[in-house]
Amino acid sequence: MDLVRKLAAEAMGTFWLVAGGCGSALLAAGVPDVGIGWLGVSAAFGLTVLTMAYAVGHVSGCHLNPAVSVGLVAAGRMPPKDLFPYVVAQLVGGALAAGVLYTIASGAPGFAAGGFAANGFGDHSPGHYSLVAGFVAEAVLTGMFLMVILGSTHRRAPAGMAPVAIGLCLTLIHLISIPVTNTSVNPARSTAMALFAEPWALQQLWLFWLAPVLGAAIAGVAHRVLFEDLGDA
Repeated sequence: MDLVRKLAAEAMGTFWLVAGGCGSALLAAGVPDVGIGWLGVSAAFGLTVLTMAYAVGHVSGCHLNPAVSVGLVAAGRMPPKDLFPYVVAQLVGGALAAGVLYTIASGAPGFAAGGFAANGFGDHSPGHYSLVAGFVAEAVLTGMFLMVILGSTHRRAPAGMAPVAIGLCLTLIHLISIPVTNTSVNPARSTAMALFAEPWALQQLWLFWLAPVLGAAIAGVAHRVLFEDLGDA
């Protein structure tokens, strides 16, 4: 029953991340004169994680992201046996949110799915950044995201402040990398939107699994070696 509750929390939290973050990009970013732009989208992603961390962090840890789950396994913070169920729950939650967004967005006159807030490189990068640039950005930024998550949730960190640090970190990551890849650092977010976008999004999806997972795994191991035993001596 405990695992079922954790998976429900992960699905709900990932639903909220995709609905709030990608929804802001699809529905509010480009509205003439009053659109929130990239700054608003960045803030929206950070707010989804901040709010869900307080809502379900005590239930599941509020990963909302397969790369985060991989990083936590690598850091010794999560049992490996829970990894696959967590990833499935995150993918289901993200896909449900993308379906809701498609239903809403398609109600506008002249709707076309287009990129549907998907992630891409080359011609499908907002700034036309290369595959290599996109890979490096996704791997490095996901790795730093894990370092913030692991550090702010460490037993010696200030109690109760982790959601703020994590939410602000995700906001900063989006401010940096929206022009590069439209910002993934989360395979569940990328997969959800690629399901409803034009075919190129699924064709490029491999990068938005490989780079974030690799960056997170490296960060998890590095944190475990360098910082996890602080204060034990």
